[in-house]
Amino acid sequence: MSPRKFLLLHALWPLLTLAALSALTMGLGGDFWLADRFYALEGGRWALQNAYLTEQVIHRFGRDASTAAWLGAFAFWLYARSRPALAPWRRPLAYLLLATLLAVALASGLKSLTNMDCPWDLTRYGGEVPFFGLFDRRPPGLDRGVCFPAGHASGGYAWIALYFFFLQARPRLRWAGLATGLAVGLLFGFSQQLRGAHFLSHDVWTLAICWFVALALYLAMARREAPLAADERGAPAARAALEGAGR
Repeated sequence: MSPRKFLLLHALWPLLTLAALSALTMGLGGDFWLADRFYALEGGRWALQNAYLTEQVIHRFGRDASTAAWLGAFAFWLYARSRPALAPWRRPLAYLLLATLLAVALASGLKSLTNMDCPWDLTRYGGEVPFFGLFDRRPPGLDRGVCFPAGHASGGYAWIALYFFFLQARPRLRWAGLATGLAVGLLFGFSQQLRGAHFLSHDVWTLAICWFVALALYLAMARREAPLAADERGAPAARAALEGAGR
């Protein structure tokens, strides 16, 4: 696969998808349409906000499980550094650790800047705050909103970096890696929507953040590797490093 085709598939199409989903959820009212139905199905309140399954199992245990998975990958990376036979896994593991960490950190950091409220805070759903969009000016004295993008979902969607991890280590498994990250992210995100913690658009943007962080880091590491490959094995090896996505 050529670098141009790789960027078309992995950057342009995801960007267009993000734009379309943002228009549908934030611009055309898709967020409210879905949240209204969840709220009505739960009896005109967020009945699942403190439910054992959604709060204790998926939210709390899910967060801890994601952290444990990261620590397990870190332990394996440390072990691989001491075993020559595992040398091919060192760079992909370092990539996975950094990509997941950066994605979660960026999503969490943006929450303090975007100033948007959770559904359960809004008067529309029994809260005390009127809705303000992403670019709306909030009145002075109103507490800051810290619900966009979705922090908890980022602990799941960050693992879509497994796609690029396996692209480096075991290319045939890259789709399984992508499916894993999407499945965990959807589970975390859907659960939070049922609790009234987030709108659908919050999860869409979280997914986009995690994907583009993973992609940018993959490209940065591939470009960094290319000069080294050229020095050691000539120009064809450098081109191969940049076109590794076609493996």
